[in-house]
Amino acid sequence: MTPLPDYRNLFDLTGKTAVVTGACGILGRHFCSGLASHGARLVVVDLDQGAATALAGEVAGQFGVEAIGIACDISRPEQVEAMVERAIAMFGRIDVLHNNAASKSSSLNAFFEPIESFSLDTWREVMAVNLDGLFLVARTVGAHMAACGGGSIIQTASIYGVVGPDQRIYEGSEYMGLAINTPAVYSASKAGVVGLTKYLATYWGAKGVRVNTLTPGGVESGQNDTFKQRYGARIPMGRMAEAREMVGALVWLASDASSYVTGQNIIVDGGLTAW
Repeated sequence: MTPLPDYRNLFDLTGKTAVVTGACGILGRHFCSGLASHGARLVVVDLDQGAATALAGEVAGQFGVEAIGIACDISRPEQVEAMVERAIAMFGRIDVLHNNAASKSSSLNAFFEPIESFSLDTWREVMAVNLDGLFLVARTVGAHMAACGGGSIIQTASIYGVVGPDQRIYEGSEYMGLAINTPAVYSASKAGVVGLTKYLATYWGAKGVRVNTLTPGGVESGQNDTFKQRYGARIPMGRMAEAREMVGALVWLASDASSYVTGQNIIVDGGLTAW
């Protein structure tokens, strides 16, 4: 009798090189850990060179994989090109890109301004990273992958790039002590990520490059109890997500377990969009 197939190795990333942008952020550290724990060599990319180097050392020490930290402002084309060139020089090729970096601008106060008084300068500052930057990184890495015969690109969006925020949950809600909302620029930029993903998936599909979106729902990260309770009441599972709960979907999209999946938006939201 022919034995049943063993599919566990489909999730193995040993021998593959993964680039993670926004690597030192709230979710980024978990994403780096998830990829490295499945065997990937890691290029840890962040604005802060010290933080990127430290995280690369932590990942290498804990999981026994090669890792390098590279500082890069993804809104700057010349820095993106230099980062990719250095990653390829170090590891030979890039197999996985997690296009994860995002910005809340240089001023949280400006970022949380209501739409009626929201600054165009702040809008452009956020878009320069959240959409323009993702385009620059995807363009550069995707071209390399296409020339090498394939790869997997995963781009982080947000639940508010798919649905509009419920404004009722924000009364009395705070983040790091500041009154908060979800600004229009955030929703617009993240919706743009979903559209960019679909375009790139069809553009590079014949070259073996898969491009998908990972869309997290609300993740606990410094919000006050008022926000967490009101947000949780909007979720079928009754709570916000923990950062670690985003990692499984990323590993699946990065690995051969999703080899026939491209152009998709994988929403990890506790059921919010099922209402």
